[in-house]
Amino acid sequence: MIYRSKAPLRIGLAGGGTDVSPYSDQFGGAILNATVSLFAFANIEPLDENKIIIQALDRKEEQHFDWAPALPINGTLDLLKGVYNRIHEDYGIPATGFRLSTFVDAPAGSGLGTSSTLVVAIIGAFVEWLKLPLGDYDIAHYAYQIERKDLKLTGGKQDQYAAMFGGVNFMEFYEDDKVIVNPLRIKSQYLHELENNLVLYFTATSRESASIIDEQVKNVNSKNEKSIEAMHQLKEQARRMKEALLKGRLDEFGAILDFGFQQKRRMAHNISNSRIEEIYEAAKSAGATGGKISGAGGGGFMIFYCPGNTHHAVVEVLKKFGGYVKNYTFTKYGLTTWCA
Repeated sequence: MIYRSKAPLRIGLAGGGTDVSPYSDQFGGAILNATVSLFAFANIEPLDENKIIIQALDRKEEQHFDWAPALPINGTLDLLKGVYNRIHEDYGIPATGFRLSTFVDAPAGSGLGTSSTLVVAIIGAFVEWLKLPLGDYDIAHYAYQIERKDLKLTGGKQDQYAAMFGGVNFMEFYEDDKVIVNPLRIKSQYLHELENNLVLYFTATSRESASIIDEQVKNVNSKNEKSIEAMHQLKEQARRMKEALLKGRLDEFGAILDFGFQQKRRMAHNISNSRIEEIYEAAKSAGATGGKISGAGGGGFMIFYCPGNTHHAVVEVLKKFGGYVKNYTFTKYGLTTWCA
């Protein structure tokens, strides 16, 4: 028997960064995001031998251990080991061997929430195997605790909830890790048009988000008015985009994205750089009306809104920068688990 799970990656459309503490604790955050047809997969296969084998198939990394109640956190495959350690501590795992293997459709540091989505997928596989009594909000919060508290990895809260719930969601973030997920009922023609017009482009560089988020946190703690005001504006951007999407006013999308791009650069120094600026301006010169860096910034994926028939012209001009356009569709569902 193999216990399987998959969880979708997400595109952050508006409000990015306002889900990070302490901003969300002090002021409340708001984000609009949508999951796409790129996934993190996890598989658990019980073994006859008393061994634990963990594998990241996409990264070609593998480790073998004698069965133990906790595995060493040492910088290699820590997400996989961190989930195992926490679940064993809280629920207990039979003293039997197993193989845990994972695969993610996008590289780490891509800005699509890969790490958090992978943690949700791994938890999902353990929930399927052990029949753990965890609901949707429980799994998302559990993933957040493992990643942010146990493993002490810097980041926000949106990715775990997007991976768990799936679809297009307007999310609100408050103190004490309170999160409210509001699924949006978008008319199909609006989603089809958004999907057609939104280009997802990988810059061919990954980034380490921790340093960018650390600066963002520092700016809030030091009451940096410029940075905090930018976050206020990004929160308002999420509300504006939610209304535009619900009402089908997609002609406003590019301008709302462009507004957010200008605000995002004020949050921390390394969010943008000369290469990102060059790519952004080239896309706009080819017909895009706005865009953004996905995730914390500094590299990874970018998205561009290309109205009318400008999609192909923008794709063509982006080719000269050495990255690639990634095809996708929006997905309705979040974490899915099954056994085979």
